[in-house]
Order: sequence, then C-alpha cells, then structure tokens
Amino acid sequence: MIEKILAAVAIVGFILFIATIINNRFKFAIIKIEKAEEDINLYLQKKKELIERTIPIIKKELKLKEYLNDINSINDETNNFNKNDILKKLSNEIYKTIDENEKLYKSDSLMSIINELSDNEENIVGAIKFYNDTVVDYNKLAISFPTNIIAFVKRYKKKQFYNNEKREMFEILNEK
Repeated sequence: MIEKILAAVAIVGFILFIATIINNRFKFAIIKIEKAEEDINLYLQKKKELIERTIPIIKKELKLKEYLNDINSINDETNNFNKNDILKKLSNEIYKTIDENEKLYKSDSLMSIINELSDNEENIVGAIKFYNDTVVDYNKLAISFPTNIIAFVKRYKKKQFYNNEKREMFEILNEK
C-alpha cells in the first residue's frame, strides 16, 4: 500500500517537475520576445525621427508644399507591425525621390540622414530576425505535444510574425 502511494507521489512529482521545466521554457521565450519588441520599437521610433528630419530638407530642395504626409498617421497607439509597414513604405518613397532628383545628392545633411537611416534599417532587420526566430520557437512550444498542454492551461497564444517568410515556414510545420 505504501509503495503505491510513494509511486503515485513520485509520478505526480515528476509530472510537476516536467510542467515547471516546460513553463520556464515558455517564460524564457516570452522574455526574449518582449526584449526583441522593445528593440524593434526603439529602432522604429528612430526611423520615424530620421524620416521626419528628411521631409523638410526634401520639401525645401524640391519646393514642395506637401510630402509624405502619411508620417502623421503613426502615433504611440500604432502597433509595431503596422508602424514597420508604414515606415518601410515612406523610406522607399524617400529613396525613390532621391533617385529621381539628382540635386538631392548634393545635400550633405540629407545624405548624412540617409546614411543613418540605412544603418538603422540594418538594426531593424536584425531585431526582426531575432524576434521571428524566437516566435518560431515559442509557437512550436504552443502547438507541440506535450508543451501545448501547458500552453492551454497557462493561456499562451501563438504570436504573430513580422514577415510572410516565417509565417509560411511555420504553417508548413503546423501541417505536419
């Protein structure tokens, strides 16, 4: 009788131990995702500021009354996914404008900002790659047995990716 009780206690203890390990893996992934989100937010904020600095220079050089008014649609409530898409569109428009107007290349202040914008874009790409890689790991935990049991109990939901490449790869994994 006592052997059965000890065996049951050992089994329950082992299950709790495994559940704790799995929960810690989720928590570690969540911490990494939150850190990546903070980094992405900082880089996107800097990108917005750099774009805002280019607008008056381009408007002055090209004698435009309005240019890239979409920048005003970004506020603190805009999520990073939408902010990234809007800022990418705006920066592409800036590069296109510069390519179409050779005299903008002569503006040292504009070229300095463009160099900063390019460096910042590399930082954004790196932060997004780290985020997406971590989300892949997290989402694997959320859908795979037995970790999906902990995900269900703790209400851990799958996270969204920044680009379609990772989303497509994850859907392939999801189907298996």
